[in-house]
Amino acid sequence: MDFRILLYYFYNEIEDVEAYRQWQKDLCERLGLRGRILVAREGINGTVSGTTEATLEYQRVMDEHPLTAGMEWKVDPSEGHVFPRLSVKAREEVVTLGLGEEDFSPREVTGDYLAPKEWKEMMQKEDVVIIDARNDYEWEMGRFEGAMLPDVPSFRDLPGWVRDHREDLEGKKILTYCTGGIRCEKFSGFLKREGFDQVYQLHGGIVTYGKDEEAKGEGFEGKCYVFDERIGVEVNRTPGAKVIARCKWCDEPCDIQINCTYTRCNERHFCCPSCQAEHEGYCDSICREAVLSAHLVVTGE
Repeated sequence: MDFRILLYYFYNEIEDVEAYRQWQKDLCERLGLRGRILVAREGINGTVSGTTEATLEYQRVMDEHPLTAGMEWKVDPSEGHVFPRLSVKAREEVVTLGLGEEDFSPREVTGDYLAPKEWKEMMQKEDVVIIDARNDYEWEMGRFEGAMLPDVPSFRDLPGWVRDHREDLEGKKILTYCTGGIRCEKFSGFLKREGFDQVYQLHGGIVTYGKDEEAKGEGFEGKCYVFDERIGVEVNRTPGAKVIARCKWCDEPCDIQINCTYTRCNERHFCCPSCQAEHEGYCDSICREAVLSAHLVVTGE
């Protein structure tokens, strides 16, 4: 049976968030879809997997709904579900920038869109800076060559990072990118509100850039981190594409990211198959010893 993965977002005011969340949940359950969907007053953000028939029906319903008519879809084929279950939650924001009373909608202000071909050309100019708008564990797996990589664990930390690096950004054309485009809608708008007037965003994000037949993912190093069981997907389809992440244990090139076997740690780390087998998935010897000690206490050995 053929499956597909849908990635989407849409900024539009939702008056009754809870009612819409329940409608989404009922719709996805009826179609047998799995994935993660966030609903907020400002809009919707989701990624789901299901059979081709089910995902096509979901797209049809969403395209005909007044709140999401005109929404853009990113579609990938799949051999099966890439999510273990369905989660549909209501939130204050669909992407949390944490501006409080200073919050705004990208429908009011956002950076200029660049199609993949335009992005590829703009990256080559000397008066630009490229900012990765994702979390640190995402750009560790892959990023655009030469991009500024904010050392932040959460999207809500980006405003502080921008204010700390204002001197590096003044007078430049600022290019921002993220996985599918939703974070850049908000982040580029924040940059405009901070007084930067030349702000651009990669329309459709890394996912769209990798699929574009003209760009072919050129300039992107490594894989794109995704929030499902695939973990990382290929982007650069040109000769010479390389792996940039390295195994935490042996330091060899590796783009496989796992969570530490010690559940109290759960640290994401890159680990090649041979080291994963040798070290049993632990991120370091301390975690391994902690589990062993706990086992000894329980068993009395």
